[in-house]
Amino acid sequence: MRTPRTGGRKLISVAAASAALITAATASVAVAQEPATERATVPAAQAEAAPGTPAERLIVGYKSGAEEARSNKAAAADAEAKGKEAGEDVDFRRRLGTGAALVDLGDRPGTAQVADVVAEFKADPQVAYVVPDRLNRPQADPNDTEYAKQWDLFESTAGMNVPGAWPTSTGSGVTVAVIDTGYVAHSDLAANIVGGYDFIADTAVSVDGDGRDSNPADPGDWYNAGDCGSGIPASGSSWHGTHVAGTIAAVTNNNKGVAGIAYGAKISPLRVLGKCGGYDSDIIDAITWASGGSVSGVPANSNVAKVINMSLGGDGACSSATQSAITAAVNRGTTVVVAAGNDNDNVANHSPGNCNNVISVAATNRSGAKASYSNYGSLVDISAPGGQTSTGTANGILSTLNSGTKTPSSESYAYYQGTSMATPHIAGLVALVKSANASLTPAQIETAIKNNARALPGSCSGGCGAGLADAARTVQAVSGSGGSTGGTTFSNTTAVAVPDNGSAIESSIAVSGRSGNAPSALQVGVDITHTYRGDLVIDLVAPDGSTYRLKSASSSDSADNVNTTYTVNASSETANGTWKLRVQDTAAQDTGTLNSWKLTF
Repeated sequence: MRTPRTGGRKLISVAAASAALITAATASVAVAQEPATERATVPAAQAEAAPGTPAERLIVGYKSGAEEARSNKAAAADAEAKGKEAGEDVDFRRRLGTGAALVDLGDRPGTAQVADVVAEFKADPQVAYVVPDRLNRPQADPNDTEYAKQWDLFESTAGMNVPGAWPTSTGSGVTVAVIDTGYVAHSDLAANIVGGYDFIADTAVSVDGDGRDSNPADPGDWYNAGDCGSGIPASGSSWHGTHVAGTIAAVTNNNKGVAGIAYGAKISPLRVLGKCGGYDSDIIDAITWASGGSVSGVPANSNVAKVINMSLGGDGACSSATQSAITAAVNRGTTVVVAAGNDNDNVANHSPGNCNNVISVAATNRSGAKASYSNYGSLVDISAPGGQTSTGTANGILSTLNSGTKTPSSESYAYYQGTSMATPHIAGLVALVKSANASLTPAQIETAIKNNARALPGSCSGGCGAGLADAARTVQAVSGSGGSTGGTTFSNTTAVAVPDNGSAIESSIAVSGRSGNAPSALQVGVDITHTYRGDLVIDLVAPDGSTYRLKSASSSDSADNVNTTYTVNASSETANGTWKLRVQDTAAQDTGTLNSWKLTF
């Protein structure tokens, strides 16, 4: 049992001194500490303009009796003095209408640097308050009349957190090919429809009186009992492709209907499914053409898609022919998103959900559990809302449709369920991601979606992939404002003892092969064994010597060990170079070991 501590703790500040270190896999070097004036720790939120974004300006309110409250010259001198104390350039910019001073922090300061300046102002008894000049964004919900029914986009339990992504990306500049039944005219989609193609060669399937042509209009896929096989009952037209397209890119903020996930994107409808379904041969050509490949007898595609949605499937293994088309599309830079299937079976038994190089999507219900019909298994990559109307119609996925039972009639909206409905949620997310960061490859996009998913809110037996996709977190990750892009990881696994109440130790990692600056969401994974972690102060040291406080000492934190990942806005730092983790035990009686640490870019 630990001996009770007596008296207060004297916390020793970590000085900015540096020592020569060797390469990433080497032991660390102790750094001598110098006494420093102790400043109160400033939470990151008090140094940020938005989560993960350091403030570039501060608003300083002086007490009424202070000279700085009346004189711009005095306020300017005070800003300069505070900056000098913090080691930063701080300049008075102007007086606000309230009398507060707006001060500028120079060129792209890091959160730790802003915090140092904030601490200087807070320590001044003549300062009434100091707050970051925060960045605000529009937060209003879309004005689409049916938006409130789209639980799949925004509900906290099992929605996909789509509205949080919209301030960063709406999918602008990205075309999504919907390989499906084609498109039936709908005013809530029309503005986002670009040229597609009808790939159905067999007139018995196409039912539009001709074979392949440039008109992907959906004439209806209804059939009579027995038309599609013995014992198969009659069915009305599904308008399936139009429902899928609406989920991806219905026109939004038009005071009408539903909101699309990537409402800034365009939809290229490719018709491959008609009466009783569609053939692999037509689907293969559609995949090829959509991604910019050449198909004999078909004009070149002027609307090459960076995303393909295939809410379709059949039984059996992924054929070599289908796999070849998918692989070629991905190699051209197109991400292929497919439905896992609706058989409540292992997706390994169903194509194209079991193909390689695709994002295979399972469906969840409104409680966040696997929908009863959804396929599952180790080949599922991610889950998304697919709805379950057996628990109530409104628990399905609402999207654009047509009221015609056989041939087109008036436009409408309807709730559907299925992995067919889950898949366009991910295709829409891919469009948001690609728009936010056009340089990402299909593999990088898939990794980002998986790494930023949240745990499935409900149950899933058999495997539902990485969890429930989170649109906001994924888009923030790829745009450099939070989350994890799943990039390259550099690590140091050489254990280093942390001396009790002693000098700081440092462990180094040599980063190379990166271009430009580090991300604003640099992930710093730390594994430290320690019997009283409140003793520990942990800093990340950038190649240029800049320090980022990861953890401060706390006399009330008596738990063991530090095994966590910190997120650091390191966007002002060059990525390549030697990064260091600095650890110091600032109080007596407990010891520990830095087991390992890592950086994920």
